Amino acid sequence: MGTNEQSFVEEAFRTNWIAPLGPNVSGFEKSIEDYLGNGTHVAALSSGTAAIHLGLKLLEVVPGDEVLCQSFTFSATANPIAYLGARPIFIDSELETWNMSPELLEMAILQRLEEGVKPKAIIAVHLYGMPYKVGEIHAIGKKYSIPILEDSAEALGSSWNGQNCGTFGDIAILSFNGNKIITTSGGGALVSKDIEKKEKAVFLATQARDNAPHYQHSEIGHNYRMSNVLAGIGRGQMEVLDERVEARRRNYRYYLEELNDIDGLSFLPEPEGMFSNRWLSCVLFDNYATREKVRIALLNENIESRPLWKPMHLQPVFEENMAFVDGTSETLFDKGLCLPSGSNLSSIDLERTAQTIKKTIQ
Repeated sequence: MGTNEQSFVEEAFRTNWIAPLGPNVSGFEKSIEDYLGNGTHVAALSSGTAAIHLGLKLLEVVPGDEVLCQSFTFSATANPIAYLGARPIFIDSELETWNMSPELLEMAILQRLEEGVKPKAIIAVHLYGMPYKVGEIHAIGKKYSIPILEDSAEALGSSWNGQNCGTFGDIAILSFNGNKIITTSGGGALVSKDIEKKEKAVFLATQARDNAPHYQHSEIGHNYRMSNVLAGIGRGQMEVLDERVEARRRNYRYYLEELNDIDGLSFLPEPEGMFSNRWLSCVLFDNYATREKVRIALLNENIESRPLWKPMHLQPVFEENMAFVDGTSETLFDKGLCLPSGSNLSSIDLERTAQTIKKTIQ
């Protein structure tokens, strides 16, 4: 927490705005819009998952449709496709950013078109805060007239060629879950440059209630709006967002300086034009055995680390789904480890982590 979150929450109590909507919600949305720029409109929601769900509905994804989705990600990226009765088709990563491979994406599109099926949407993810190849991915989307939902859940504060992540997609989403760069305890947002899409998202997020003196509903809605109390936390968090980004990047710089000379250990650098918030600092080892040896050694010191995301095409729930893969994300999963990355880590915490890794490997 920063310093002003409590004052915004106390204001909600003092003014009796405890019901779902209120001044903090509109204030939080405005602060995000000001930060992102680029003519964005923001709808504050209960989670990033809810934002993906509504974003796909706004892109008119319906049962039976196919959605091309990055495989190397958290399940919340893919699950909303299934909520709608559509089918995820998974696309592997490339090694420069660990995000969706433009080559495999285009290969998948061409294969599906040959089968007489045009994918309805593409979900691309800025993984661990590293922007995906925005220019190439969006050129492909434009070439085949397929809209892109930009999953920026992990990338608030990141940018590509000076433009903020969360402003590239036909629809973009943010997450304010408890582990994100800033948090509202639980929450998310849908971002669009089209005010009508924002208004439609708000309509769907408030049970799709028609404009009538009684409760009337002409379509299925959801209870997805962020509460005024949680939005108050978000307003305070937005004031310290830049500090949180710098703290995460400082963690990364420390690990890089301390560990980069170790044989068999490597980091993901920022490609030219990309700025990562370094939401999580991640390392790659030469092999699975070393990765596990380090993970267990850290655990024995009461230091939590975690393997990189297990690709969606390897998950039991999606094992029957079509996937265009070349082994990249499987290799990253086998060899990669997320290190402690919290914004409030002390120099002692960072040193203890680095020294444990050094001792284990050397």
